[in-house]
Amino acid sequence: MQDLVAIYKRVQPFIHKTPIIHSRLLDEATSANVYLKCESFQKTGSFKIRGATNAILSLSESQRSKGVVTHSSGNFAQALSLAAKNSGVKAYIVMPSSAPEIKRKAVLGYDGIVTICEPTLVAREQTSAKIQQKTGATFLHPSNDLDVIKGQGTACYELLQEEQNFDYIIAPVGGGGLIAGTCLFANAFSSNTIVIGAEPFAVDDAYRSLQSRKIESNETTNTIADGLKTQLGNHNFPIILKSVQQIIRVTEEEITAAMRFVWERMKVTIEPSSAVAVAAVFKEKNLFQNKKVGIIISGGNVDVTKLPF
Repeated sequence: MQDLVAIYKRVQPFIHKTPIIHSRLLDEATSANVYLKCESFQKTGSFKIRGATNAILSLSESQRSKGVVTHSSGNFAQALSLAAKNSGVKAYIVMPSSAPEIKRKAVLGYDGIVTICEPTLVAREQTSAKIQQKTGATFLHPSNDLDVIKGQGTACYELLQEEQNFDYIIAPVGGGGLIAGTCLFANAFSSNTIVIGAEPFAVDDAYRSLQSRKIESNETTNTIADGLKTQLGNHNFPIILKSVQQIIRVTEEEITAAMRFVWERMKVTIEPSSAVAVAAVFKEKNLFQNKKVGIIISGGNVDVTKLPF
């Protein structure tokens, strides 16, 4: 617990303490008592600045002097660039050619040094390795780095400091960094709270991984929840396997409906990946009926001219 509190105190000066929103309309619609931890209001628009900041601050002075490198199509690219800028560290960002131009410009705005590669995982990894070899920069994985994972969990810590006695905390599952970090803090500071994941049917590798007890992958990535197309890693999967009770899968239509509800009724813009966790509460009303539920809203980076509803 002391180690986790120390991590929060370390990153606190560099992040926003994001709001927790409670809505009577959402409670009535879900038959639960629901609290949204809105990382959509976080710096760079997502929770990922937390993990990026903790990872950089955990490096030695020698490592920081050589910079950091990652591959990302969006949110972590922006987060690492800003976290590095805040600490006076160079950030080398490998982005696939398919990444939205608006996200590439955002990374450049945070002084990230961008290298474009082919839109495949192999190309991203090979390009990152070349930069690492050339510069000596430390590679930081967006979701499968223990310092990143612990930093992401500070969103859960803030939630538990403000509200207690949650029956459930729900987080969307993509690469696994957010939910693994959520597990660490929930286990330490709210041991009776059950952590549940939420995932689209179209990319349900984490759901299948819990069943098989090994890391599964997806053959297709046909979902509007673009932040959840990545798969679990060897550092976060053991935490998830031990601490996540279940993963609820939702359809594309359910994701869109949840996103629309929060936008229309609560006046908050959330990205589809966040809406997956909200959709899970709508889908499983019997499970959550009359329960106190916290939802980690992972981000709000969405093109408002192309809302799916």
